[in-house]
Amino acid sequence: MGFFNKLFGKKEKESLDEGLKKTKEGFFAKINRAIAGKGTVEEVVLDDLEEALVTADVGIETTVKIIDRIEKRVAKDRYLNATELNRMLQEEIEQILVDAPNSNTYNFDTELPAKPYVILVVGVNGVGKTTTIGKLAYNFKKAGKEVLLGAADTFRAAAVDQLTIWSERAGVPIVKQAMGSDPAAVAFDTVQSAVSRKSDVVLIDTAGRLHNKAHLMEELSKIKRVIQKTIPDAPHEVLLVLDGSTGQNAIEQARHFTATTEVTAMAITKLDGTAKGGVVLAIADQFRIPVKFIGVGEKMEDLLVFDKHEFVDSLFKLEEG
Repeated sequence: MGFFNKLFGKKEKESLDEGLKKTKEGFFAKINRAIAGKGTVEEVVLDDLEEALVTADVGIETTVKIIDRIEKRVAKDRYLNATELNRMLQEEIEQILVDAPNSNTYNFDTELPAKPYVILVVGVNGVGKTTTIGKLAYNFKKAGKEVLLGAADTFRAAAVDQLTIWSERAGVPIVKQAMGSDPAAVAFDTVQSAVSRKSDVVLIDTAGRLHNKAHLMEELSKIKRVIQKTIPDAPHEVLLVLDGSTGQNAIEQARHFTATTEVTAMAITKLDGTAKGGVVLAIADQFRIPVKFIGVGEKMEDLLVFDKHEFVDSLFKLEEG
């Protein structure tokens, strides 16, 4: 069940509808054409439906799963019409997005399960990782929480500078050191500062390098170890940021990071700039890790807490898209 429906107001819904417009016009327009005017669901309809799912970057594996389930349901009633198929597809897509077990389902307003709540943010350079941290900081602060940023991506000078700019935009403090400093030392200083400041949320940026997975694993493990010296059960969340517009490449990145570290949640950015929003389904299905945030625009408010019911509802509102 969606965990923030009561907080998903008109403004958030409008942002979601607008942000998914390209996916609606591409992906679901094809689906609409596949089933429009058909009195019964025939094999050719399912073939067209399969093609529409694949071209939206839902992925072969997830597409086959959806089509197989629909075929089994259709077999029970040969005269199922297009309207019923549309409803069935919505149900199957929502099932794919089922909440992962033991996930911390929170939104910006709810009381978090720990204080300070430490979120370690990972992802390759260029996916919108720093921007996502800035938007998270803004939205948590707007909800009345004390937020602290940690600039532990000391590999790139630009990363520290960018996070500093976002800290100023969001109006939250930042802990940083010189470029080339030990990332774990920055993380350690950040959580110590968070405890003394009585911060509610800590967002720690990390380096986004994939060319040396062993080094990345070692670095992230070290960061976790030093954080736990101050807060034994931290980090409470490891958030992987992925660029939704890169389609299958985002899935490959998810594969690398989930093999390297224990990712507990995902944020998928740049969905407003792509017709391949189906990648959200592929990622949720293949990795069984909850998608917690989606980026649907450039404004601070355009990072939304993910709600699968609202997401699917927006995708299927073709007549309004």
